[in-house]
Amino acid sequence: MAENVQYPDLVIVGAGLFGLTVAQQAVERAGARVHIIDVRDHIGGNAYSYFDKETGAEIHKYGAHLFHTSNKRVWEYVNRFTEFTNYVHRVYATHDGVVYPLPINLGTINQFFGASYTPDEARKLIEEQAGELAGTDPQNLNDKGIQLIGRPLYEAFIKNYTGKQWQTDPADLPADIIKRLPVRFNYDNRYFKDTWEGLPKDGYTAWMERMIDDPRITVSLKTDFFDESQPYNKKALLAAGVPVVYTGPVDRYFDYELGDLKWRTVDFKEVRYDEDDHFGCPVMNYSDADVPYTRAIEFKNFNPERYDSQNHEKTVVWEEYSRFAERGDEPYYPINTDEDKALYARYAEKAAAEPKVVFGGRLGTYKYYDMHNVIDTALTAFDEQVLPLIAK
Repeated sequence: MAENVQYPDLVIVGAGLFGLTVAQQAVERAGARVHIIDVRDHIGGNAYSYFDKETGAEIHKYGAHLFHTSNKRVWEYVNRFTEFTNYVHRVYATHDGVVYPLPINLGTINQFFGASYTPDEARKLIEEQAGELAGTDPQNLNDKGIQLIGRPLYEAFIKNYTGKQWQTDPADLPADIIKRLPVRFNYDNRYFKDTWEGLPKDGYTAWMERMIDDPRITVSLKTDFFDESQPYNKKALLAAGVPVVYTGPVDRYFDYELGDLKWRTVDFKEVRYDEDDHFGCPVMNYSDADVPYTRAIEFKNFNPERYDSQNHEKTVVWEEYSRFAERGDEPYYPINTDEDKALYARYAEKAAAEPKVVFGGRLGTYKYYDMHNVIDTALTAFDEQVLPLIAK
């Protein structure tokens, strides 16, 4: 099948942010011809979005994606392809029929305890409530959570939410999942602390399309790297010596020969309401065990600046359910137990020995990345690994 194919200078497997960034850099800085393949029917990876016809909302197909960074290089880079809104992310949580601001801050504490503590008084209270486990070395997440923020706040906002996320009793989860639980002793409920924050003005997909708007970049969607009936498959590309950037699952690349790396995935249930605004905010967490989903996303509320193009008689909400991923599921979050880390280290050794193949992105390096991290690592990988492979 590949015998008569004239291959480009670089093939990129995966049209997510890592692959798109490398493609853009390869064309701009090396004059390369690049072909991108993706098994999905769209570009953008998990940041892909589309507009809902009924409500006018921009739906983030793989869950809420919120751009934020303190990295000047990344901020300047992304602003070449999109303008950003002035959106500032704030999250609320429903516990026992009452809505509280998150992350836990002085407003949360005073509302929860029905008090008017000063910052010093609140700090002292938390220290006292954490005291039952002071000086111990908790080995499970439940005890660690109590040690960090005290039993009342932990049990209200963390325990059941975490149990739903992991589908496991926190007493059976390792303590190192939560190194810390930030508590703010002021009324700041801005979720991120980064220098820059916002959402792309005309949507994520428009941003990504601009990144590869160059005739030297071509794209094949619904194309599987491991399908030998199409020319851009692993076997043919390696045989032809074509440089490859691979952003798929690293264990899949090696046919799982050392075993499966473990991930969590999320499922979404769509609910539509005959009202303009259901929550009054974009993201509502559900901290209690009797609600089966972890949070709900009301997409219209990410973009109040689009008010005139939205339907104010309808809104759409996605409820988010977390579970352990199986083969064939979308892998979202690496589980990263000691066993997983050791297994990935063995895969990383094999990856390093692959000639002319650069592994990158969340799936290719078994790491959870925010979008700005993906772009930063892609820019670095291009400089250090890809450019030497394609430089003419």
